[in-house]
Amino acid sequence: MLPTDLTVSAIVTKDDQFLIIEEHASGSTVINQPGGHIEAGESPEQATEREALEESGCTILVNGLLGVYLWIHPQTRQNFLRIAYTADLLSIDAERTLDDGIVAVHWYSIANIRRRKKKLRTPMVMRSVEDYLAGRRQPETILSNAMPIQQNLDQVLANAALV
Repeated sequence: MLPTDLTVSAIVTKDDQFLIIEEHASGSTVINQPGGHIEAGESPEQATEREALEESGCTILVNGLLGVYLWIHPQTRQNFLRIAYTADLLSIDAERTLDDGIVAVHWYSIANIRRRKKKLRTPMVMRSVEDYLAGRRQPETILSNAMPIQQNLDQVLANAALV
């Protein structure tokens, strides 16, 4: 069995539009929320804020847990576990050098994201936007008992929504 790939992502809005990054991944150009892997010594919230800055030039402040999502790649059967946070936009540094692989930073409406559904990196992108718009949020306590998350993946997986 392949190991579970644990990632975080940020749902950030401005003027009814969502922060979206365009990136190269697995030989394609795809769209995604800013996010990535948790580094040693980081909390998931810290990783979310760091990744947003590195990938979009946006300084954000995590303000809530949107949800925990599990997606299983249909061809490889790799498990992807994503912890998605809502966040406030604090500032934008349009001159910042972004991570390798980032093509562009966009602000897309929900209609614009839906039109690009085939370009999504994973179905978790759309699911988290839809959950955000529906007002769904998870209590922080579903993760607090599982810290550190990397050592308690089974517990976190038990609380994940299958996408």
